[in-house]
Amino acid sequence: MKILLHSPLPRFANEFCDVLKLFWPVEDFAVEATAPLTAEDAAKAQYTATPATADMEVLYHTFSEVNGLWRCGFTLRGQTAERAQETPDAGALTRKRLMKRLCKLTLYDLCKQLTGKQPPWGSLTGIRPTRLFYEKLAGGMSPEDAARALTAEFDVTEEKADLLRRIVAVQQTLPAPAANEADVYVSIPFCRTRCAYCSFPGEALGKGGQVEPYLAALFAEMEAAARLMREAGFSLRALYIGGGTPTALSEEAFAALLEHVAVCFPSPLEFTVEAGRPDTITREKLRAMRRYSVGRVSVNPQTMNDFTLRAVGRDHTSAQTLEAFHLARAECFTDINMDVIAGLPGETPADFAHTLARIDELRPDSLTVHTLAIKRSSRLHLEGAALPPGDAVADMVRMGEEAALQLGLTPYYLYRQKYMAGQQQNVGYARPGAACLYNVDIMEETASILACGAGAISKRVFTERSLRIERAPNVSDVGEYIRRAAEMAGRKAALFS
Repeated sequence: MKILLHSPLPRFANEFCDVLKLFWPVEDFAVEATAPLTAEDAAKAQYTATPATADMEVLYHTFSEVNGLWRCGFTLRGQTAERAQETPDAGALTRKRLMKRLCKLTLYDLCKQLTGKQPPWGSLTGIRPTRLFYEKLAGGMSPEDAARALTAEFDVTEEKADLLRRIVAVQQTLPAPAANEADVYVSIPFCRTRCAYCSFPGEALGKGGQVEPYLAALFAEMEAAARLMREAGFSLRALYIGGGTPTALSEEAFAALLEHVAVCFPSPLEFTVEAGRPDTITREKLRAMRRYSVGRVSVNPQTMNDFTLRAVGRDHTSAQTLEAFHLARAECFTDINMDVIAGLPGETPADFAHTLARIDELRPDSLTVHTLAIKRSSRLHLEGAALPPGDAVADMVRMGEEAALQLGLTPYYLYRQKYMAGQQQNVGYARPGAACLYNVDIMEETASILACGAGAISKRVFTERSLRIERAPNVSDVGEYIRRAAEMAGRKAALFS
């Protein structure tokens, strides 16, 4: 589909394109303003607009404010959808958010009218639908009424709305972060090989030539972050070492990492290491984790089908996953997470069922069911890999939920991404007492995070009057990070000063 949008609000063009993508694959999207632009509109239009071509369909957008009413309309292929609402008596940011919401809902109405389709998440295109649920609760609704409201207002299916209800119910039992608490994230951006679907910053380990200078830079940044926490009066909440694959490091380098982390950030409420790739997990690395009080570890198969592992570039086998899991249990880890991905290229629901059956035999303490999202920078996107059809992916996601419930696990966090197969979601399930605080904190954006390492993003959550979040990203390139680690520490200092 190729679309030329005529709109008086080109600042929202990207969001309008996201709505269109719920119904059609959008190949080209161009924007032409239909009214004098504000400075904000003009600046936004510079990077949303692309040259129009003769074969584009035209999407007409109208928006007006008359006699205390906003009126919005969209027209495509001879059909029109319209909505109106009272102009809100609110500040500029709230008005902008509600204006954008009205426009997106109107465009959604038109797309649904033209196609007859109902996406599983209705008109929602954001990554954190739980926020809308919390918004309803804050307005005085019961959880059941909030679920019904999301279905009525945003056309979310009853199944997805109830999933949000169950997730929020679990989150409300967890200890909420205090204003003076912060999480710490440590990034190890190395993997033995790069998965074909991966778009995260990082690189293959290769011969490991960058490990030593990277760790030296990282340790210096960690020490600066620890001083900053003390000076700013923050106490440590959750500690998470991720990547990449932290256990891709040698046993000696991995032990040195854990020792330095323990010195800089002692006694967290929760300490997770995302071991990830089973072929990098050894008995000595697990014992090092136990020695430095790591309580939660991830052993991530993604699939238990060896033909898929080869296809997506994961250099391990399902047998190695079993071996790594049993090794972690033998070393007395009682909180083990496993990740699986629904919608991997070439897989069918039967293949996914095989993965879930093997996971059921292991009985992990938490299970994350991801839906494949092919990002533009991933090898799968560049190679034009074919995904399973959307209804098959929906079946896999449903099977993942049923398998988690069979294991006695309940959903506790959720997030969505663009370009997800079947327009589904990622959900974390955990047994009672095993929900990961860090996962909830980062997805719900309820706690400040000091993040160290290449590609890590620090975040400060301000809650004095209303929620406000500011960020300080680290550079992603490993070589650049090594050269500029002191600058990264300075960015955090400026954020938390």
